[in-house]
Amino acid sequence: MSAYTPVRWVAPLLYGAVLVGGLYHATVAPGGGPSGWRTAGFGTAIGALFALEAVAGSVPRLPLLLARLALIGAVVVLDASELAQVLFVLLPFTAYFAYGRTVALALAALCPAGLIAGLALGSPGWYRDQEHISDLLMLCVGLVLALSMAAVAVGEQRARLAVQEYAARVAELSAAAERNRLARDLHDSLGHHLTAISVQLEMASEFRTLDPEAAGRAMAEARRSAKLALGDVRRSVRVLRDAPARPALTSALAGLAGDGGARPRVTVEVSGEESAYGTAELTALYRAAQEALTNARRHAGASEVTVTLRLAADEARLVVADDGCGFAPDGATGGFGLLGMRERVQLVAGSVLIDSGPGAGTRLTVTVPRGRGGAA
Repeated sequence: MSAYTPVRWVAPLLYGAVLVGGLYHATVAPGGGPSGWRTAGFGTAIGALFALEAVAGSVPRLPLLLARLALIGAVVVLDASELAQVLFVLLPFTAYFAYGRTVALALAALCPAGLIAGLALGSPGWYRDQEHISDLLMLCVGLVLALSMAAVAVGEQRARLAVQEYAARVAELSAAAERNRLARDLHDSLGHHLTAISVQLEMASEFRTLDPEAAGRAMAEARRSAKLALGDVRRSVRVLRDAPARPALTSALAGLAGDGGARPRVTVEVSGEESAYGTAELTALYRAAQEALTNARRHAGASEVTVTLRLAADEARLVVADDGCGFAPDGATGGFGLLGMRERVQLVAGSVLIDSGPGAGTRLTVTVPRGRGGAA
């Protein structure tokens, strides 16, 4: 398992308590207390433990554990008050963060075993001494509390890391979704108008000599498309800053009929009430019609396009049909426009059906259910 961060204040608090208790015992103990060198060594070992905690973050885990074990052993030997035995609980406590529960439990089992071994060697019949039994029981209680605290702290840190990873993943997915949305908007809005401008400029170039009046109309339509493109840019910037406005689908589709010059001739028919549908659903329908019309102008060479929209109580059905050259829907002809259209419609739980073939024109059918809209 990966290492977690120990609770920093536990070890210094225990060191301070043992230091105060040991010095107090050295001061008030009957018979003059422990020798001066023993008290000095005790204080030095406690100071070394404080220093070790200060640099614990930069010391490898195993050397840190061994150094802590050696210093705690020295403190226990030099402490005349025998209070320092409580420091043994720090070994499984810190090991829980560094090595996990199994190693911590193993060290926790070794602590009372070591104390029992020491008592057996130094105090025969210790098990009849109430004070020794009390010390052993207190050590066991301290170990249980230390392991419980470590388990809670590790669980909290694990949960926090999981939340951070989840938040990072959500941010990544949100950024990807926003990039896809911006790509669709740029293609559907600017791409549509730039295609219209290109077609109109080609017409102006072709009719410049043969029909100056037609060339002038084409240039006027090109300027109109450029203004519409600029308006789309401004609307996109406004959407990025504020909530998107509800589109007026009927008027927007009617605008497509006159957007692009003389060819192809576009007929729009809308029936039903669009107020029953959400912003995302209406936007998906409009962008689908816009993409189909752009493809008819740019690729199909169509002379006539019909746009039919039925807004029923349960679903909306958009059909865009042209008499152009058609294409093979299953072939490798799909571009970013068709991909973006499918993504938009899928976000509102709709479906896209393309019926086309070489020389047979193209019929696009988009079905969007009412009341299941997602983000546009």
